Amino acid sequence: MRRITTAAAAAASLLLLTVLAACTPDPAPTTPASTPPAAAEQTGTPTPTATATVAPAVALPTDCRAIVSAAVLAQLQDQPLNDKAFGATGVQPDGSLVCVWGSPSADTTNLTTKISYMHRGPALDAMNAFRDEGATCYTPDNGTRCERTWQNKQYPVTDGRTMFWRDGVMIDTQYSNLAPEGYTASLVTHIFG
Repeated sequence: MRRITTAAAAAASLLLLTVLAACTPDPAPTTPASTPPAAAEQTGTPTPTATATVAPAVALPTDCRAIVSAAVLAQLQDQPLNDKAFGATGVQPDGSLVCVWGSPSADTTNLTTKISYMHRGPALDAMNAFRDEGATCYTPDNGTRCERTWQNKQYPVTDGRTMFWRDGVMIDTQYSNLAPEGYTASLVTHIFG
């Protein structure tokens, strides 16, 4: 009986050693490939990788008056620019530019333009939706332009909208009874050269 107990004890000891050996970590390899980079050793966190971003092809304008030609300014005559009554105008926090020509005391004579960066997909979606409303679209000046006019519902004047997109920039103008000839073309020339 004593031999069985001694044999059982030896087997139990061997089993315990095997279990404990399985719990110990493997020694770290000593090859140079396993050495972590110095930055990871210092911070203990992964080092972020820079991602490439594409810079916009053109800079957005920052001055509403400077982006229209002298001929267009002559047509705008004495229309006030960016009156505080129209809310947030000029350069916006996102870098876009909002220009509002018109007097807040006039019921309908005004022109509002927003110039902003816009990716191709959203620009095409907006222009297609505008075309579905009856706008005519074509491709002048290496861009896409959609425009439409309609009769004002309350006054005997013409309202309209023109959208022009090129190189990631959208020029969106809505107007009522104030449509200077060559306005959008003037903006395009100033922005894209």
